[in-house]
Amino acid sequence: MSCKEKEPALILLGYYQTVSDTLSCALRYVSHVQMELPHWTDIVKTGRFKELASYDPDWYYIRAASMARKIYLRQGLGVGGFQKIYGGRKRNGSRPPHLRKSSGAVARHILQLQQMNIVDVHPKGGRIITSQGRRDLDQVAGRIVVDS
Repeated sequence: MSCKEKEPALILLGYYQTVSDTLSCALRYVSHVQMELPHWTDIVKTGRFKELASYDPDWYYIRAASMARKIYLRQGLGVGGFQKIYGGRKRNGSRPPHLRKSSGAVARHILQLQQMNIVDVHPKGGRIITSQGRRDLDQVAGRIVVDS
């Protein structure tokens, strides 16, 4: 089944929600936009609740594609919103676990998609997707092929 049979907006709205679809979307998005990796991506933790850095070398691209999709779906998200979305459970040993926010530096750096004219600053705060960014994401979503 080809994604071209479905409307591209449905794909970005979560019509296809498998890990392989998300990864392929992220990797195609990377090849389409050409983001530069910061030098610290192999050593940084994605949140203070993590113990180690990510083992996946493409985690930065996958997070960028995920953040672009979330802005596509819900306009006005900012750094604090993304910290809550990507936050997780901090294990406290014998004490109860609690929610901790993810790294704000990672979210701020990925939101530099403004330089590529994919997102823009919302007048009331947060980020919105530009018409060029919406067009690019629709084109990427239209190229995803789903194996059934």
